[in-house]
Amino acid sequence: MQTLSQLSSVTLPRNDGIPLDLDWVASVQANTSAIERRAKTLPARRSVKKDHQAAWLLKAISCIDLTTLSGDDTQGRVRRLCAKAKQPVASQTLDIFGLPNLTTGAVCVYHDMIQTAVNALEGTGIPVAAVSTGFPAGLSPLHLRLEEIRESVKAGACEIDIVISRRHALTGNWQALYDETKAMREACGPAHMKAILATGELGTLRNVARASLVCMMAGSDFIKTSTGKEPVNATLPVTLTMLRAIRAYHARTGLMVGYKPAGGISKAKDAITYLAMIKEELGDRWLQPDLFRFGASSLLGDIERQLEHHLTGRYSATHRHPIG
Repeated sequence: MQTLSQLSSVTLPRNDGIPLDLDWVASVQANTSAIERRAKTLPARRSVKKDHQAAWLLKAISCIDLTTLSGDDTQGRVRRLCAKAKQPVASQTLDIFGLPNLTTGAVCVYHDMIQTAVNALEGTGIPVAAVSTGFPAGLSPLHLRLEEIRESVKAGACEIDIVISRRHALTGNWQALYDETKAMREACGPAHMKAILATGELGTLRNVARASLVCMMAGSDFIKTSTGKEPVNATLPVTLTMLRAIRAYHARTGLMVGYKPAGGISKAKDAITYLAMIKEELGDRWLQPDLFRFGASSLLGDIERQLEHHLTGRYSATHRHPIG
């Protein structure tokens, strides 16, 4: 039997997508009350303590897309963020846990900061992700959104977080959503594409499930909950809905698509809950950074505090763990 580290070293085939199957899309339903009941039980049922908790938190760090998406971003802030991505916890802490190295999954920035991040992360193997396509609203002309993707890839971004046109999902125009997403996937070229559904603006879990499926059919390498700018971002019911869409797509096509919850995940205990849901719904292989990411900034600081408490029995002040 392969270990998790051996599994994570296996290069997965990319999701090249499949032709749009409108009959499959139309058949997708979401039992909201059942989904909400299932999601509500998980935090209490999957509580972990002591060494097990520390192990899960270290795993969570390796799956974080350390992010800064502010209007006042500067090159200095991005360089500090990259330094944090390279050394997310103190080296003394890693020594105690017996880890030779630990980094975050990626660094996520706006287009203008790609080159700064690429330079700061040179030689580390940490990918740079860029938000694109008129983020966060996604309402600029399609040809400009596609060109933005190409420019970000040319600048060195290995991953592109695109935003879908919510109106297509809200009006049930799945052909238009498929065509736009497929064009964006082609514009990404070798870069992996994460499709942001902005689930807080899709109205129903059924829309979330159908939009997830259409984006995977169009070739998305990841599906992602939110931009982080909506009033409602990642939630457990939305996550369960999207994970089951991923499972259904994998069962029919054999292709593995990643998942990224983003927005509002700031506590270590929440990170463990999401990881437990991934393990239960999709299995251990999806617990690796090539198939699972947290879109977060403040989450890392709370995880650091929890790890320090595990080792010393005391909580450190938040200001001792700056992000950028």
